[in-house]
This record gives sequence, C-alpha cells and structure tokens, in this order.
Amino acid sequence: GAQIIDLMMLVIDVTKGMQTQSAECLVIGQIACQKMVVVLNKIDLLPEGKRQSAIEKMTKKMQKTLENTKFCGCPIVAVAAKPGGPEAPESENPLGVSELIEVLKSQAYLPSRDPSGHFLMAVDHCFSIKGQGTVMTGTILSGSVSLGDNVEIPALKVIKKVKSMQMFHTPVTYAMQGDRVGICVTQFDPKLLERGLICTPESLHTIHAAIISVKKIQYFRGALQTKAKFHITVGHETVMGRVMFFSPAPADFSEEIKENVFDFEKDYLYQEEYLSKDSNSSEENKENDQAEVQVPRQQWALLEFEKPVTCPKRCLVIGSKLDTDIHANTCRLAFHGVLLQGMEDKNYTETFLPKLKVYKLKHKEGQVERVMDDYSVIGRSLFKKETNIQIFVGLKVKLSTGEDGTIEGGFGQSGKFKIRIPDGLKPDTKMLLTVASKKKSKAGKGDATKEDEISKNDSAQPVTISLLFKRYVFDTQKKMIQS
Repeated sequence: GAQIIDLMMLVIDVTKGMQTQSAECLVIGQIACQKMVVVLNKIDLLPEGKRQSAIEKMTKKMQKTLENTKFCGCPIVAVAAKPGGPEAPESENPLGVSELIEVLKSQAYLPSRDPSGHFLMAVDHCFSIKGQGTVMTGTILSGSVSLGDNVEIPALKVIKKVKSMQMFHTPVTYAMQGDRVGICVTQFDPKLLERGLICTPESLHTIHAAIISVKKIQYFRGALQTKAKFHITVGHETVMGRVMFFSPAPADFSEEIKENVFDFEKDYLYQEEYLSKDSNSSEENKENDQAEVQVPRQQWALLEFEKPVTCPKRCLVIGSKLDTDIHANTCRLAFHGVLLQGMEDKNYTETFLPKLKVYKLKHKEGQVERVMDDYSVIGRSLFKKETNIQIFVGLKVKLSTGEDGTIEGGFGQSGKFKIRIPDGLKPDTKMLLTVASKKKSKAGKGDATKEDEISKNDSAQPVTISLLFKRYVFDTQKKMIQS
C-alpha cells in the first residue's frame, strides 16, 4: 500500500516517542515515499506547565532520529487530535490541527504523472451495487483507462469490460496514473477480490522465482544468510521465499552498475551471506584471502517463491521476518530491492538458472608423498579414496615450493595421484622431499635418535599441493574451471 503514497504523515505518541512500529513505518517510507511530515500526537497528556519543554525535547529527539534518513529536516508538528481521548465530550476542540493543515498545504505538491505504458491499478476495495454491477476502487499505479476498455484481474485470470467509472462520485470516461477511481464491471462476484491488482490484459507476469537488486535495511539486526527464508512482499502479495545472495566477481567490486538491468553475460560470485561492512567474513571468504570485508557497490539475490506471485516488471520488493515477536524492539524488515528478472517457467531450475553464471571458488590442499623423478611427484590427501580422480585429470596445481604442475591421474587405490611438473623440480625441493622421505623410512625402523638428529638439522616442512578452481552453482555438469 505504501507505493501509492506521495506524502506521508508519521504519527508519534509524544509520551512514548519512536516505537518499533513507528520505526518500521519510517523504513517503509524511506523505501517507497519521497516526502514526510511528523505529527507528535496526544500533547493533552502532558501537564500544562511542562508541555512546551516536553514537546521541544521530543522534537529534538525526532530531528536526531531523522538526521541520517532522506527525511532529514522535515516539519514536526505537535497536536492533540482528540483531547481527553475517545471518552471526552464532542465539545472538546482539537489542539494544533489547524497548524497541521497549514503545514500539509505547504508540503503538498503535484507529482509528475504519466499516462503512457500498461494500465495497472491497486484495488483496495470491492463491492456490488444492485442493478449496476461490481465496483473496484483503488489508485492507478501506471498507464490509463477509458470506458469500454478490457481489464484483467490477473490473480483470477479473468477479463472484464469497464462499464462505468467514477472519481469522487463524479462519472468520468478516462482516468490515469495517480487518480483514485471506482471501476464498475458486470457479472463479477466482489467476494473473489478483496484487494489486489487489475491491469491491461496479459501485461502482468506470474513468476516462480526472480533476480532482484538488494540493499540491506540498516536497522535489521543479524546477517542476511543465503538459503534463509524471508517473507517477500511483491506488489500486493506477501509470500515465503528462499534467498541466495551473490555479488560481482571481486575484480568488478568497484565498477559502476547500471541501475534496473541485470547482465547475464557477466560472472558473479556466490556469497554465503549479504556482504556488509559488519559481516564477519565467512570461512569460505577467509580461504579466498578476503578477510578484509570489501563491500561491492551492488549485490543481488535469487528469490525462489513457495507459491507463484503476479506482479509488474521492475517492481519494488521488500524482504522481512514477519514471524519476529511484534513486542520485541527490533526491525522486522530486512532488505529491499527492485525486481530485475522474473522467471515464469515452472521448471526454471532447468530452463533458466543455467544462464545465471554464479560461481563458487573452491580450494583443495594436499601434500607431496614422494618424488618419482625430476618431472613428477606422487601426492596424497587431496582426494577421498572413493573420488573419481579422472575428472580432475589435466587440472593445474601449485606446490608450496613454487612449482606448477598438472594432475596426470590416480596412483594406486587409496586416493593418491601423480603430478607432472613440466619445468622440473627445483634442486631445493628435491632435497627437501628426499630428506622428508628418508626421515619417514628411518622413523619406520624405530630409530628415534637418528630422526631427532635430522629434525635438528632440517625441520622439514611438508610440501603442500594447492588446487584452485571455480565451479558454477547452476552448471548441471559441475565442470571445474581454472582461469
């Protein structure tokens, strides 16, 4: 509903100040609205002598709260809408309301409206009038509508003809974006639609999943984790959805991203959670030497809905945790974004997701077991015994001593493997490995004293083998890719 508001009024109980729900309204306002007026209500509850100073104190507090929002410096007006509360006699006059009306007049503006594009209307009320038909009242979000047009109720897949229209009890033949209008159609049961969207036939899409741009809401406590479930509000519907966060590849972190478009040609990096300055870098990122959390300019999420939703393109999306205790002093709204790409195919995991190039960086480590000759070594601990080593043949590895090698194939039955070193082993490496294997064979004979001597002379570090590759999350063949 916030999408139809051009100027919002945030009403605060002057005796309590900002509460959880006021804060949530403020967050939604920041996402969906451009202008705001704050109303401090119930000033009649403040004792007369201290009233002025209490109002000033609360006004200062509100100004401080709004300092880092887009509503910084907005007007703050103190009123008592009904002095004495609901039981007070009708003769009680409101306090400060005429001043509030003047402020609203000064803040009101004519928003720019555009009649072009598909007709889309948010219906908030539906009722029947005997002998006339069913009336749907609401606000036109985009486009325009004329008498005799066909409109679709997409949630029900029903198309109806506009029989008559009224704006504020006056019959009209045309209405456009921003207008409040009642549209009358025939042979439609008003019980079927309480609120929802109506539109130009076939202009809305029913989607099972979507890619959205994501911004975390700063007041939300806790991390936004991949695979977590959120309540996703899209258009007029709220459904459960699972999220997967991803960012540009690290080389593109600081690149300007075009707003409201998504580029399927680019590679994206899978994230265990949304990256923000306060994220604890997850284990996977630590391995990729990103202990210092760098935050990209833009991040995205793949949303998978538990049931399909019908919505316009590029619509606003809000993710929240609505199952949080309403009395807990915590923001339930977690993130917001714009829907960039909807997936209409029910089998989107097969037909659509493979186009989405999100990859994970994989890092495996093993050790050199022994030298075979100047150009090859045997490695261990990189694979499990049951791993099919054939699929890793040809992948490049690096030894901790600096040599580059290629996996040539398995060796024996226990998950060991052979590495070819095209440029040959360095003499130092060979010596290190020879000492290490001597040490082992000596140790095997139970000759501890000799082994101690060797350790003293040369505390041989094992030579490790690093295998780095990337794998695309939605690649059905699970190919391993090395740049």
